[in-house]
Amino acid sequence: MAKTHPEDLDWNKLGFKYHDLPYRWVDEFKDGKWQGGHLTQDSSITFNEAAEELHYGQEVFEGLKAYRRKDGGINLFRPEQNAKRMANSAKRLLMEPYPEDEFIKAVKEVVKANQDFVPPYGSGGTLYIRPFMMGMQPIVGVSPSETYQFRIYATPVGAYIKGLKPMPYEVSDYDRAAPAGTGQAKTAGNYASSLMPSLIAKKNGFADALYLDPKEHKYIDEFGGANFFGITKDGQFQTPKSDSILPSITKHSILKIAEELGLNPIETKIPIDDVDRFVEAGAMGTAAVISPVGSLTYQGKKHAFGDETKVGPITQKLYDTLFGIQVGDLEDKYNWIVKLN
Repeated sequence: MAKTHPEDLDWNKLGFKYHDLPYRWVDEFKDGKWQGGHLTQDSSITFNEAAEELHYGQEVFEGLKAYRRKDGGINLFRPEQNAKRMANSAKRLLMEPYPEDEFIKAVKEVVKANQDFVPPYGSGGTLYIRPFMMGMQPIVGVSPSETYQFRIYATPVGAYIKGLKPMPYEVSDYDRAAPAGTGQAKTAGNYASSLMPSLIAKKNGFADALYLDPKEHKYIDEFGGANFFGITKDGQFQTPKSDSILPSITKHSILKIAEELGLNPIETKIPIDDVDRFVEAGAMGTAAVISPVGSLTYQGKKHAFGDETKVGPITQKLYDTLFGIQVGDLEDKYNWIVKLN
């Protein structure tokens, strides 16, 4: 695959897709220790045909972004939380966690090496950063690998969901994760299981699928790639509390912002039959940032959140505040931003 050059890109029409940038990070765990990572220009990975990751899915990953400030500098948003979450995911899958300080160092190195690909301020684009780790040992029986490869690549992206336009979603009959399974880990299998429900939802005219809890199918869990939130009629921010959903860094950031805005935020069980408590709703995550949900359709019944044709005022305020902090337009009261230059 040919390497991408900055002049090849239209910053205002990036889409959400992969570009082969000049540099990425690679490190290996073998003989009981990480070997010491380095930048490489090689975007290819060589597997043995019996590699653990290929057959038994021992793989974890992360997603974070680099943002261009108005002064031309670059911000990272809470990378230490991605390092911590990836370590937790690795432990759940019996993988050797990548040292958190080395994770942050590697992210910085990849962004600096590819800084010409961080989209300009005001374009709406960001540099998406994908750390991931794979079990590399050739294994036939089901057991954890003893060797791993950790890598980070980056790619410039536009909005995952274009604009703050409310979209319709469908509640899926499928489960994203099993009760007491790997729902809290950011691992490939959770996303593989969401491919069919997502396709079905899109064929039915919806933006994506929303999943219920896998044990009772009574409570809202999350979307395929983002957490759910709702704003009640009396102005309270609510988001699901569940053991089977990914602990979103964006969600925990918005919980703090919502508290600052006087929205009395809570994590709580949200019965799908009680969804009419909300006048606004949205999806939140690194890729999605905040995307308003115009309606939910469940068992053939549609529930619209307020005026489903335009973003609600509280959702707009949450988005403006979060994104304003990320790009450096608003004061970072929480020490979330890591400035690279």
